[in-house]
Formats: sequence, C-alpha cells, structure tokens
Amino acid sequence: MPADIGPAGQNSGDAAPASPTGQPLLEVRDLAKHFPLTSGAVFRRRAGQVQAVDGVSFDLRKGETLGVVGESGCGKSTLAKLLMRLEEPTRGEVRLNGRNIYDLNGKALRALRRNVQMVFQDPYSSLDPRMTVGDIVGEPFDLHPEVVPKSGRRRRVQELLEVVGLNPEHINRYPHQFSGGQRQRIGIARGLALRPEVIICDEPVSALDVSVQAQVMNLLASLQKEFGLSYIFIAHDLSVVRHISDRVAVMYLGKVVEIGSDEQIYEHPAHPYTQALLSAVPVPDPSVRGRRQQIILAGDPPSPADPPSGCRFRTRCWKATEKCAEEEPALITRPGTDHDAACHYAATREDVVVHHG
Repeated sequence: MPADIGPAGQNSGDAAPASPTGQPLLEVRDLAKHFPLTSGAVFRRRAGQVQAVDGVSFDLRKGETLGVVGESGCGKSTLAKLLMRLEEPTRGEVRLNGRNIYDLNGKALRALRRNVQMVFQDPYSSLDPRMTVGDIVGEPFDLHPEVVPKSGRRRRVQELLEVVGLNPEHINRYPHQFSGGQRQRIGIARGLALRPEVIICDEPVSALDVSVQAQVMNLLASLQKEFGLSYIFIAHDLSVVRHISDRVAVMYLGKVVEIGSDEQIYEHPAHPYTQALLSAVPVPDPSVRGRRQQIILAGDPPSPADPPSGCRFRTRCWKATEKCAEEEPALITRPGTDHDAACHYAATREDVVVHHG
C-alpha cells in the first residue's frame, strides 16, 4: 500500500501503532444537543425540546475504536453530527488534540474538516450518481488543494481505490456500476483521501449483506492497523460492534449508560439495559442458547421530548425503585464492577456472565 496515504501528521512510511496509546486524541465532555419543538401553523411558539443528546462524555485514543450502540432514536447519529461539527451543541465541548472544535473558525476549522472524516450508512444515497468514482474520491482535494497537487490527483485517487480493494482502472466508472459493498469501499476511499486522524463510521455496514459486512469490517480493521486511524463506530448490531471495537459505549435516550472494554461490556454487563440488549443477540450454539434467558423489556422507549425523571431507563427496568425516579445515576464505576455504568443497582462481575457460544 502507498505509504503517503496515512493520517495527516504521520510521516510517510512510519509504522502505525499496534494498540491504542498515549493521551486522548478526542475528548468529549458533557456534550448535549436539544432541538426546539414548536406549535402553531402561523405563530410558531416554542413547545418544549427534544433532548437528542444529553450530557455525553468519553475519550478516544489514537489507534482505538470506540463502538457506540443503542436502539433507534437514542441519539447515535446526532452524536456523529456533533463530532463532525455538522450540528452546534446546546452545551459541552469536543476537544481534538486539546483544542475545542466549537471554538474553531477559518483555517483552523478547515483543518478540523480534514482531520475528522465520515463514512455514511447508505452507500447508495451517499454517492452522487452523476459523478464518476474518480470525481467522488477526488472531490476532497478540490476543497483542500494543499493535500495533493493537481497534477498528481489522478494517481492518488487510483492509489486510494487500490488501498480499499478496488480496481484502480475503474476510476471512470459511475456508482451504479458497482455493488453495495464496492460502493461502501468507495465511500471509505473518499474518507481516507485527506489522511484524517479520526473516521466516524455511522452504521457503515447495516445496509449491506451479511457476507459483505465481514469484508468491509475486515477492510476497516486493516486500514486502522496500516495507518493508525481512530474510529467512532456507530451501530445497532452488537455482534458487529464487538468484532471491531476496543471499547463500547451503550446509549439510551440521549445518554451513555455504560462504557467499558469489549470484554467488560459483553461478558460482564453492569447496566440492565445492556443486559437486555445482549440477551437478544442470536447465539449459534444450541447448548448455550438453551441456558440463556432473553430479557423482554416492558413498553416502548419514552419520548426524548419528555424523558422520565431520574434514570431514563427506569420506566422499563425491573430493578427500578423510588430512588431511580428521584436521583439520576452518575456514570461511574460501581462497587463490584470494573467499568462505568449509570445505574444505582449495577450488576457486579459475579452477578452476571453472558455466554455467546
């Protein structure tokens, strides 16, 4: 693979780190996004707000993948837009290499756009059908001409196509001439073009066949190892997240309710919501399947426009008490656990062990 396609700031030919190291590359602190609700056809009146993301905090280190999981409507995609600065926050901050991205403008904001890129969920709608693959992958160079001189762009685009496993001779083809998996590879090549440090993957394999999902996941892992990339990997499929993630954050109704290493989350889940999610994951081993009891949650998730008091999960939780309604649990390491969970009655390592076969 060409050595000069790696992240910005990484010297050509440098070896990428084998594992996450050093100080946080990305620091997220108390991040929130509330969307106003209005009523009235003529005189628009404020009628509350949707708390799409509400007080999210985490770190991301160089070479690390943080998986973000949760059911639809929990705020995952809004979080991705906040990290890309496609949305402005209601409160909180996101620091990239120590600088708050919401304080940036001009050249500094352009540098942010270069260092943080995104791979979108739908490879069919995220590629312009009127543009050739060469134009799609090379478009970032029009916005950041300092990255590659005009005379070398075609060669760089072909190198990027080769890196993601596509034939560089297909540079003049259009998106409709590729399969779904190949289109997602084109999207990944476009994300790599500016040599970013962080790539946000917003459900990048959910629209693909299962067999193709594995190929794209393996490609992402290979690129991370080759170029020292850091990923925020958003998904609702827990088995997919475990395949690629070093750590996992579980979201519910705009908040992170549990965060830890993949082993901590998948083998010793402390939060009742995480336990319920994992109990629904299909298990191929019939002997294990027979020993595991699926947790059926009561009711539907509350509206983010009117979340419950205290713990937001309490209306569906079998452990809920009056304390859960009166006091919002902090995201901290509880007694008997080894990672953070936002639950007054978090399960200890001895309480629960999840077997996946």
